[in-house]
Amino acid sequence: MPALPLVPVPVRAATLTGAPFPLAAATVSGHADAAAELRRLLAARTGAAPIADGDGAAGIRLRIVAGGAPESYALRVDESGVDVAGADAAGVFYGVQSLVQLARFDGDAWVVPAVDVADAPRFAYRGMMLDVARHFHPVETVTAVIDRIALLKLNHLHLHLTDDQGWRLGLRARPELADRASETAIGGDAGGAYTREQYAEIVAYAAARHVTIVPEIDVPGHTHAVGLAYPELAAAPVITADVRETAERFGGGLPEPGRPYTGLAVGFSSLRTDDERTYDFLADVFGELAALTPGPYVHLGGDESLGTDPADYAAFIARAVDIVAATGKTPVVWHEAAGVADLPCDVVAQYWSFAHPSTDPERAAVDAAAAAAARSAASVILSPADAVYLDMKPEPGFPVGLEWAGGPTPLADAYGWEPAAVVPGLAEEDILGIEAPLWTETVRTLADIDALAFPRLAAAAEIAWSPAGARSWESFLERVAAQAGLWTALGIGFAPLAPVPWPKATP
Repeated sequence: MPALPLVPVPVRAATLTGAPFPLAAATVSGHADAAAELRRLLAARTGAAPIADGDGAAGIRLRIVAGGAPESYALRVDESGVDVAGADAAGVFYGVQSLVQLARFDGDAWVVPAVDVADAPRFAYRGMMLDVARHFHPVETVTAVIDRIALLKLNHLHLHLTDDQGWRLGLRARPELADRASETAIGGDAGGAYTREQYAEIVAYAAARHVTIVPEIDVPGHTHAVGLAYPELAAAPVITADVRETAERFGGGLPEPGRPYTGLAVGFSSLRTDDERTYDFLADVFGELAALTPGPYVHLGGDESLGTDPADYAAFIARAVDIVAATGKTPVVWHEAAGVADLPCDVVAQYWSFAHPSTDPERAAVDAAAAAAARSAASVILSPADAVYLDMKPEPGFPVGLEWAGGPTPLADAYGWEPAAVVPGLAEEDILGIEAPLWTETVRTLADIDALAFPRLAAAAEIAWSPAGARSWESFLERVAAQAGLWTALGIGFAPLAPVPWPKATP
């Protein structure tokens, strides 16, 4: 029997005997926010007018039933009606996503098959990262990304707000950052920055879809843009052979103090770690960012700080995580920073080394160091670059994306890894979750985001949500192909990657 067309695959799902539920005359009652989402999605999927309100006696009923695991839901459909029962508002919302995925055109009408589904997430943190620093992406693109990740039951959007190429958030405490350090992007493209009000709009839009915004201000490296606004805080760029090679290969020139940087090189910049004004700056920035962000996490980066002396780096990270913790937020760091000894508070480490063992001794040593750093953290978000970095090309010759994480990352590699096997010695309970980053060196538009993210983001979402024993590559190919009609109806420009058996038509 074909698998139900659900992505992520649920904990338990069964097809029932009996006729399907007809959507033509459906009504909806119960949880208002989930009902609004259901109307929006079904109207787009079916092309029909949004379904009307009902009285709860029949039709589609959306309700919260306390007592289940957070974000869990049960979905039962038969000819007489649909019942979505969530343990909380998020659970009802995710039940709606599954209901919409099940909708099909059956001869001459839209119906939902008779099913019984019980579902709950494997990991609490299920996310995507969007880099808005290398190329700036306006509010409408960010909100479109939020809609897309919500379809797949992802619940965190990590915004990489700052990098060498630009600072993307206006702050009252430090207005010079947006005024002087946000105008350009990679390749000399136009830059930009969100106002406080626009950032609040993004946060609220995400919250309405059960998505938590995780903002990142990357320090002490990736900070060339800070020096445009506050030159006294920036150390001179460290020009290594790798920086020169990247400039020669991709253009953009070499970084110079006081001039915007529009290239792709990394690791050359650093804040002045021995200057107390730097820590006053961090207190201002992270304090205001924390006040603007209702979620529990603030990310402070810490990756690729190759222009910072190792001892100075360790001292800086210890003070930086303490500053973030003092705001009441949990500090999140890239795994390098988690490896600093004797940090003053618990941190969440984001592991971005590889998922698959390497035969190259140098690469294996890097992976071992990354694993050790991850194990030292209180909990870990897994973002293995060779599996879930969405900016990697999915196939050779793809028009956008890069290939540094071992070459292109095909859909099979994006799906074919197990979180519990990535970091030796890391217990499952220490894995907070999964995040799929999308860096934007080559990504300028929402169309570029869609092409790189879909369908590989669906693979990451299934790994984050579904029990390991429920997942199957063959089943995933069948189920992700069934999403083509919904994605097309919603305007998601997915890449028709092999070997998915995409339908010739998408009703």
